Amino acid sequence: MPPTTTDFSLAQIGQISIPVRDVGRAVRFYRDTLGMRFLFEVSGLAFFDCGGVRLMLSVPESPEFDHPASVVYYRVDNIAAAFDTLSSRGVEFEREPHLIGETPTHEIWMAFFRDPERNVLAIMAEVPR
Repeated sequence: MPPTTTDFSLAQIGQISIPVRDVGRAVRFYRDTLGMRFLFEVSGLAFFDCGGVRLMLSVPESPEFDHPASVVYYRVDNIAAAFDTLSSRGVEFEREPHLIGETPTHEIWMAFFRDPERNVLAIMAEVPR
């Protein structure tokens, strides 16, 4: 296929879908445990706002969608404080925040955990050097 020259690009995420088996349980975790802003629930779908990106929790509509989600990384300002807060709410992290890599200007720190449906999630912080 020949290359296309256009100004079009995919540059903004509008929505991320995470498959769940129990929408009510997932809503409680994302809203009450993670403290995310709940928008609404309709017909087995629940929606949250993540800084302008909509997160949709839904029961898979067909077998092709019935698998763990891609990893969603939530940006936080202070990873140690976020880790402590979420841990106090019952989130079980795989391990404490750790340095993943460095750029010329930042250290990139992450900590991974799972939601009740076993989807992998992470908190991340870019700490100025």
